[in-house]
Amino acid sequence: MARAVSRDVVILGARRKAGLEAIVRRPSSPQALARRARIVLLAHAGWPNSRIAAGLGCTVNTVRTWRHRFVRGGMPALRDRPRSGRPEVYGPGIRLAIAAAVTSVPPEGTSVWTHALIAGWGQLAGTGISVSEAGRILADLELRPHRIRGWLKRRDDSQFWAQAAAVCDIYLRPPPGTVVICIDEKTGIQAKYRKYPGRPARRGRLARREFEYVRNGTVSIVAALQVATGQVVAEPITRNDSVTFTGFLHRLDQCIDPRLKIHLVMDNGSSHTSGATRAWIAAHPRITVTCTPRHASWLDMAELWFGVLTRALLRRGEFTSRDDLIDKITGFAIRCNRTARPWKWAYDARADHAGYIARRAQHDSSAATSPATMARAA
Repeated sequence: MARAVSRDVVILGARRKAGLEAIVRRPSSPQALARRARIVLLAHAGWPNSRIAAGLGCTVNTVRTWRHRFVRGGMPALRDRPRSGRPEVYGPGIRLAIAAAVTSVPPEGTSVWTHALIAGWGQLAGTGISVSEAGRILADLELRPHRIRGWLKRRDDSQFWAQAAAVCDIYLRPPPGTVVICIDEKTGIQAKYRKYPGRPARRGRLARREFEYVRNGTVSIVAALQVATGQVVAEPITRNDSVTFTGFLHRLDQCIDPRLKIHLVMDNGSSHTSGATRAWIAAHPRITVTCTPRHASWLDMAELWFGVLTRALLRRGEFTSRDDLIDKITGFAIRCNRTARPWKWAYDARADHAGYIARRAQHDSSAATSPATMARAA
């Protein structure tokens, strides 16, 4: 009677097979793990244990072991099992003290916990713990005191969502016979160039740029983006005040077909909301304004164009003077206008707010029916 290839039959789905093949291909995969992945793939192909062992240069027992482990435990079973290692030198008390330290306010005169500061702090100073061991314990506890993440504390204000929805409505459903224009300023653009010329990239080597640079002053610009065409008008400004801004609006008004209405989207900057600016807009009834809510200037599409300008020109550009910077910004705007396409807006604040309310209601409902909440109520 013929003997079966193996009692541990390996059957792989497409996803598991792709994962094993990725382990085999990846240069950074440990060789032991890559060999185990090859054993499983060949077993899936129907190879007997003896043939797999001969092909991979290992013993039949090795093939049998990893084949059995994979069938019982799947992909995680190919990893090495945890080992006891040497006895723990610093017990739970030390680990708890480190966790308490980094989750409290740093000592006076410092603003962030460092490994050296932790090792020499308070009750830890007498334990003889090294700086590197403190770092290893932090990594094991998944505590990273050197990193910080910010957030914006803003309450759920209905006025915020109403203003955001008004801006999105203009983008998604523009009124007929109306030109939608986004306006914003970018101030303090540095005109600087490297003291020594850089070196271009070569095969296997990144481009190199000298550290020292020479400053030649700053430039500020105001830009108006037409949403329907994607074209932009950018002008240098010497002052960011209502006189400069209304002058820019006057030139836009003169350039746009008088039969069309103009709808401006802009933030709440002082030059946009001053009495002089409001009076000028009131004297031009074909112009209407929608302001982005506070902390939401990203709703202004002109900000997106400034991002394109920064990445494509300003971040690595060399500008020998203010006039050189102005000329290059103007040239960049002209080139953009030659290939401009309508800007497509996808975000809908109204739908986002509805989804937020639904998620909060679901969270509140789950919290109200949780065992802990019901126990407190009882």
